[in-house]
Amino acid sequence: MSTEPVKIDTTTPAVFAEPKRLVPAAWIALFATAWLGIWMAQLTPIQLLLPTQIEKIIPGANNPNAWIDSVVAFGIISGIAGVCALITFPLTGALSDRCTSRFGRRRPFIFAGSVIFGVGLILLGLQTTLVGVGVFWSVSLIGFCVLTATLTAVISDQVPVNQRGVVSSWISAPQAIGTILGLILVTALALSVFVGYALVGVLVIVLVLPFVLRVKDAVLSPADRPQFTVRSMIAGFWISPIQFPDFGWTLLSRILVNFGNAFGTVLLLQFLQFGLHRKDADGDLITLSLIYLVFVVLASIFAGILSDRLGRRKAFVFISSALQAVAALMLAFVPSFTVAMVAAGLLGLGYGCFLSIDQALATQVLPDAMTRGKDLGIMNIATAVPQALAPLLGAFVVALLAGFTGLFVLAAVAALLGALSVLPIRSVR
Repeated sequence: MSTEPVKIDTTTPAVFAEPKRLVPAAWIALFATAWLGIWMAQLTPIQLLLPTQIEKIIPGANNPNAWIDSVVAFGIISGIAGVCALITFPLTGALSDRCTSRFGRRRPFIFAGSVIFGVGLILLGLQTTLVGVGVFWSVSLIGFCVLTATLTAVISDQVPVNQRGVVSSWISAPQAIGTILGLILVTALALSVFVGYALVGVLVIVLVLPFVLRVKDAVLSPADRPQFTVRSMIAGFWISPIQFPDFGWTLLSRILVNFGNAFGTVLLLQFLQFGLHRKDADGDLITLSLIYLVFVVLASIFAGILSDRLGRRKAFVFISSALQAVAALMLAFVPSFTVAMVAAGLLGLGYGCFLSIDQALATQVLPDAMTRGKDLGIMNIATAVPQALAPLLGAFVVALLAGFTGLFVLAAVAALLGALSVLPIRSVR
């Protein structure tokens, strides 16, 4: 059986056809603006607001001997939210593939996801118990999954293959900018936890709305709607790595590299506080984030352009993953703030390149044009779930096994295995 992605013949409805026309700069600007709001709303809580909120709930959680309790609580909450992501990503994709709304297949879900995400964050800021935090962080992450599952599917729907590297880079560049902008807004303005959540919750809706209003979305005719049964939809969540090996290798690579990145970054604040014993850990975190930001933006944009021109994806993914492994090993064996700054630059260089090129690669190994949303939803699991599980697994490694050194070695191993996993892919250069 052929391992090539399904080809579209002349009888295929236009809504499922491979796009040929380049998207204009205005389209890319609206796309990037939406992702800026998304990353600000998702990563500011993970990096700062959630840990701070949990520390206030758990007595003594900011004590050097008790911080593990707060990280474990954070990890459990993130893990529960990760289970929600595991279901929401492919389910949203499958439903949007079949949506016959007059506003298009993706736009209703993009708008609904932004509202659920934003409102969930605002309500999260009001919680004073771990149960409440867990419930509303899960609600927020469900909104995030609905929003991003359909927004990434738009790339396959509207962007031609030879432009996907550039467009995908405008997912990763706003990630770095959104992270640092959110951290600066919350810390520089000395915002309370609730106000911080409310700010990023409102911003995600405001910054996504222009894309929803301005970018047209092809309408699916009811006559062309793929057959829908609960059984067929559940069965569609499994894509055989034997029948579609390139999809399987790409998914495995994404899982491993994202675990590597999450292990290397999710406990960075605690590493500065309790590993390096820095007095101004919050300020140091912003410094490292700024360095990371510069290199993520540069790497994602220039790598995306170069990858499109060369028509190559695999080499970029391999090199970018290996760079992240090198950064993690530096933190493991030469733990100092100076080395951490160098590692932040390498990590930004590697992850920025990986995010843009790997997203383009993922769109080129999809098994079926009629199920792009569902298949990319499965791919997106490999981004959200490692980030959700890493705090708990990372705390376990640090507390019970090998400290921060073991954590960063694990990050390096995961990233290196992720780099090796792209080599067997055959249908994409």
